[in-house]
Amino acid sequence: MSGHSKWANIKHRKAAQDSKKGNERQKLIKMIIIAAKEGGGDPGMNVRLKAALDRARAASVPNDTITRAIKRGTGELEGVSYEELTYEGYGIDGVAIICESLTDNRNRTTPEIRAILERNGGSMGTAGSVAWNFERKGSITIEGAVDEDQLMEDAIDAGADDVAVNEEGATVTTDPSAMMDIREALEKKGYKVTDTENIFVPKTTVTISDAEKARKMLKLFDLLDSHDDVQNVYANFEFTDEVNEAIANDD
Repeated sequence: MSGHSKWANIKHRKAAQDSKKGNERQKLIKMIIIAAKEGGGDPGMNVRLKAALDRARAASVPNDTITRAIKRGTGELEGVSYEELTYEGYGIDGVAIICESLTDNRNRTTPEIRAILERNGGSMGTAGSVAWNFERKGSITIEGAVDEDQLMEDAIDAGADDVAVNEEGATVTTDPSAMMDIREALEKKGYKVTDTENIFVPKTTVTISDAEKARKMLKLFDLLDSHDDVQNVYANFEFTDEVNEAIANDD
């Protein structure tokens, strides 16, 4: 177990970017549709749908919109059909990138993702080219000040793998299959859980020590993340303390 995680910092920064996106609500609706399509419309029996609903409600998506999205996913209502596509590629200095998308037109999305990569110092990879360097984890986001030692003890007791504390709260990392049970256990302890999701966590990282390269990597990350069809972007970069300070001064 570790109290701080550089990957959590990247993920936290991504969450801050997500909150500013005008298309975030549409992305959440797509998540509900595909979750209902794959696992049915009952969140009590569909963990993925329950997590998507929690995120949508936290983002104030109206209940009638959520209901329609579920019905579209289960086929009760006609609508656009989405498919899940995962793109793998490389960024600056060989940084590994995984990009998850939901699209109604792969012939549009694929060349657009390739163009973003190639125009910003990256390249598209083949299936499996970088996935080996990531593992699936469940991620539980806790909002508000926490006692790090107490949270770590509570998380371990509940079966979690890791805890990372940040300025806004904490992120608890778990086995995906145990995520919802651990969430329930932490909520019973009084923690305010605001999000649960399955994520990719890198096994190894690439350290970027040049501030200009770091800025380019962040630009690439944000361009991918802002694409209408992209749901999540994961990468295995980290910055030196000097670069982090330089980037912070940019803000």
